[in-house]
Amino acid sequence: EIARTLGLDKTTVWNILKNIHKTTVVDDRRILSLVKKTPFTTVGQIKNTLQEVGVCVSKSTIKRRLHQSEYRGFTTRFKPLVSLKNRKARLEFAKQHLTKPSQFWNKILWTDETKINLYQSDGKRRVWRSKGTAHDPKHTTSSVKHGGGSVMEWTCMAVNGTGSLVFIDDVTADKSSRMNSEVFRAILSAHIQPNAAELIGRRFTVQMDSDPKHTAKATKHFLKGQKWNVMQWPSQSPELNPIEHAFHLLKTKLKGKCPKNKQELKTVAVEVCRASPGMKPSVW
Repeated sequence: EIARTLGLDKTTVWNILKNIHKTTVVDDRRILSLVKKTPFTTVGQIKNTLQEVGVCVSKSTIKRRLHQSEYRGFTTRFKPLVSLKNRKARLEFAKQHLTKPSQFWNKILWTDETKINLYQSDGKRRVWRSKGTAHDPKHTTSSVKHGGGSVMEWTCMAVNGTGSLVFIDDVTADKSSRMNSEVFRAILSAHIQPNAAELIGRRFTVQMDSDPKHTAKATKHFLKGQKWNVMQWPSQSPELNPIEHAFHLLKTKLKGKCPKNKQELKTVAVEVCRASPGMKPSVW
């Protein structure tokens, strides 16, 4: 009837219809089931799986079916591996600080260290998921800290901006980027008070995470002698510290730069900080 109405050959009509309806309802359910069961599967792997049961479709068809089911390919979010105990502690911390007024946060001097790689690599993977499921454990890639080919830096910031940018190998006696409690105490001694005075004022709270060098007995003894107000911080909570956004901005701006060695990397990092609003390295 279609061929007669349109004045076409029946074979032509059949070929057109066959191309339009490349998958059945069962095939569509199978495609959706595959990505729900294995979110990191690729379109090529789905195609091969379908071929094993006699269904031959193109990658573009598979993508269309997934898009029709509101699934898109996203880059995975990185989440640290966190124990159940620390998850509970982090949740309790968040609840306790949820209603703190802005005056409370304005008095905090956020501090942390980060590693800048000589050769930037985002390590991105893609995953099939629906909206609102970015942080589902099966849709994320676990990340752990590792070393090599980089420089380590310490910095601090408050609501008014960032403070000193200190490269660890400029502080250590052996010019390495390994920071122990002694090096950490030296940095705190030299940079906490002047940065807090400039960014906040006389009354301030120092924030630092639960890294072993931050919680070492010698460090605790040093902090007690300084009589600073130190914010209690749950373990494994890097994403709770807003300074991570400053680090992300720095590393994003470093992409595309081509330093040949660590000294050039430090120079470029300082230049990037100088050119970024709110970032003012006073030490390099």
